[in-house]
Amino acid sequence: MLFSKNVIIVGGGTGNRIGAKIPKQFLFLKEKPILMHTIKRFFEYDNNIEMILILPADYIKYWENLCLKFEFSLPHKIANGGITRFHSVKNGLDMIITEGLTAVHDAVRPFVSVKTIENCFNMAAEKTSAVPVIELTESLRVISEDKNSSCDRQSYRLVQTPQVFDTFLLKKAYEQPFNERFTDDASVVENFGENISLVNGNIENIKITTPFDLIIGETIMDYAEQ
Repeated sequence: MLFSKNVIIVGGGTGNRIGAKIPKQFLFLKEKPILMHTIKRFFEYDNNIEMILILPADYIKYWENLCLKFEFSLPHKIANGGITRFHSVKNGLDMIITEGLTAVHDAVRPFVSVKTIENCFNMAAEKTSAVPVIELTESLRVISEDKNSSCDRQSYRLVQTPQVFDTFLLKKAYEQPFNERFTDDASVVENFGENISLVNGNIENIKITTPFDLIIGETIMDYAEQ
């Protein structure tokens, strides 16, 4: 069986928090949809990567029209979004028939660095899993009922994507029944009984979920163009 590198770009949601009329992955950064920036970054890492894009079924034609408008021809397959992120990823995994490594990445994280992607794939090749994280720089407090207390921020990390796994392992983990604790792919694989390996992410790899994030995204792009 063939060995392949795959990436599932998860854009199956509607992004209500950003308050736009269209899903946030189609909003523009520097005159192009966020989603196009995200996809391009993975082909900068490896132009032979197998790309599966998860979209809301009602917006597949909308995306196809955007690709025509912007002459966007980077190769990718499309799968329908599910009722949750878990089900969306599962739909994408059903389209992968080769052995190898599979990354899962948020459609609205267009600023992941090529180095982060490379580090994640390299770690997953060695350890079967790789999740990018960054250290916290602000203080934390734990809230419990009517009390709150400080905690050691050195014991915590912020989690990013892409999260990369051995494809066979990831597909087996996603055979589990859905659980509301499954907030990302690492939580699914961990619940399957596997340890999760961590790698350093990049601080600008933000997830665009609010109007303020769009402002930050524009600033990041302005800085990169200097």
